[in-house]
Amino acid sequence: MFDVQHWLVSLPPIAVYLLVAGVIGVESMGVPLPGEIVLVSSALLAATGVVEPEWVATAAAAGAIVGDSIGYAVGRRGGRPLLARLGRRFPRHLGPAQLARAEQSFARHGVWAVFFGRFVALLRILAGPLAGALHVPYRRFLVANAAGGLVWAFGTTYLLFTVGRAAEHWLKDISWAGLVLAVLAGLASTWWLRRRAHRLEAAEPAQSTEPAGSAEPEPAQSTEPAESAERAKSAEPVQSAEPAESATPTPAPDGDPPLSVGPALDVEPAPVPGAAPARTGRNR
Repeated sequence: MFDVQHWLVSLPPIAVYLLVAGVIGVESMGVPLPGEIVLVSSALLAATGVVEPEWVATAAAAGAIVGDSIGYAVGRRGGRPLLARLGRRFPRHLGPAQLARAEQSFARHGVWAVFFGRFVALLRILAGPLAGALHVPYRRFLVANAAGGLVWAFGTTYLLFTVGRAAEHWLKDISWAGLVLAVLAGLASTWWLRRRAHRLEAAEPAQSTEPAGSAEPEPAQSTEPAESAERAKSAEPVQSAEPAESATPTPAPDGDPPLSVGPALDVEPAPVPGAAPARTGRNR
């Protein structure tokens, strides 16, 4: 950081402002660059009077808002294939694991991931392209992006500017030990926002691995209807298998022919040729 600060001293103020806006803007498009280091160095440089803190903060906020908006447009146009290509190009910063974590942040927290992502290195790089690839409404994205960019840029700049001015005053009386304490105090003031952002990230894996609700077991089908049917079937009267009485007469004992059960018919014997007809009661 001190090498960067020494290099910034050799530049004119307008070049410092443009450098701050450019580096932070390109970083916000999805390219891993040390945007925060440039902002911190410029803010500490403002404490020495070389540059103005309000212009440093304005340049940082403008770069963050414009860069995120360009990254949003690129992500919306390129979609997930673009994120995959960025992951192959920058596997350390934008690998599959980092992309999955950032995507879980958006799925869990929505546009709040854009606001708090400005204070986290990973989400600060991916907020714009990922929001575009996930088709987050641009108006909502712009509000969260602008709010996060302004708070981050002006808060960081004026915090470090104040710490730097105090450190310069303390160095006259307290030596380098006071500078160390001043820097620690300044860093502690940004701890809460970073801690909040990391808590949001840590909550995502727990939510993604939350077990799905187990389906209620289907009640076992009752066998009572089948058993009732079996009992009813067994209780039915057994029909006699004996056949009905046959109309055929039962043969008489001792080999006699069966007796006819029909009415007796008067059958006249056939006349014998040459014989006189037999007298009957009718001829008398």
